[in-house]
Amino acid sequence: MATPPRKTADDFDPEVLRLFDRYVHGQLDRRGFLTCAARFAVGATTAAGLLAALMPRFAAAQQVKPDDPRLRAEYLEFPSPEGYGTGRGYLVRPANASGPLPVVLVVHENRGLNPHIEDVTRRLALEGFIAFAPDALFPLGGYPGDEDNARAEFAKLDQARTRQDFIAAAEMLRTIEGGNGRMGVVGFCYGGGIANFLVTQMPQVLAAAPFYGSPPPLGDVPNIKAEMLVVLAANDERINTAWPEYEAALKRADVRYELYQPAGTQHGFNNDTTPRYDEAAAAEAWKRTIALFQRVLVTEAGAG
Repeated sequence: MATPPRKTADDFDPEVLRLFDRYVHGQLDRRGFLTCAARFAVGATTAAGLLAALMPRFAAAQQVKPDDPRLRAEYLEFPSPEGYGTGRGYLVRPANASGPLPVVLVVHENRGLNPHIEDVTRRLALEGFIAFAPDALFPLGGYPGDEDNARAEFAKLDQARTRQDFIAAAEMLRTIEGGNGRMGVVGFCYGGGIANFLVTQMPQVLAAAPFYGSPPPLGDVPNIKAEMLVVLAANDERINTAWPEYEAALKRADVRYELYQPAGTQHGFNNDTTPRYDEAAAAEAWKRTIALFQRVLVTEAGAG
């Protein structure tokens, strides 16, 4: 049987996409989504069918297999005395590195360390970085294997302690064996907000690529020492409303930054497990992210 064509954002009414965004960010529960989406169900397509079509397809989108021989991957615990006590994450490095490598912290969305973020971490390692993706849900048992349950568990976290866990993870990664001490951060949605937070707290972060994340408190922006690649979607009112003030604060603080906001994109356009994925925009965003990390964490280290 032929595989049906992959759905894209263009296959859904824009209002359905807005409802889904509210659903995945906890502003609308499952029943609320189904009730509101029912008026967009046409023919044999039900509201439940719309929701199912928008949910992630992890296996179909996997780019790098977990047992890829070019990589060494493991789960690693780290101390977090100011957070939940102990954190855990997914560490991936090139298998045959010939010298110290730059390090990149990978911060997930509001569902914990799911298979997609693990795959992104492996992709970064194939680019020549030691990549580490903490799981904010580890104190509650880790990613539960189901996106709805993951969101529900995520809402139970004490975010002050969770943020300290990410700081502890970054501190561990910065001094990890085999690293060169030069660190970057990339994060997506919730993780983009954490990336924005970390650069205000840690001058050791030299480069950051927050993807459609909430800005940090504007009063903390002068603390940023990192070079920033700010990635925003075109159609993302919830996040984009805050960008003008954030950008003004970056300019006032003389922070080096670039904005990449490709036309026609939806929040989550880099996530290739869902129909909101935009292949061309995601490829360009990834290209720019890797270029930033290569230049700041590798080239400038050599020039120094």
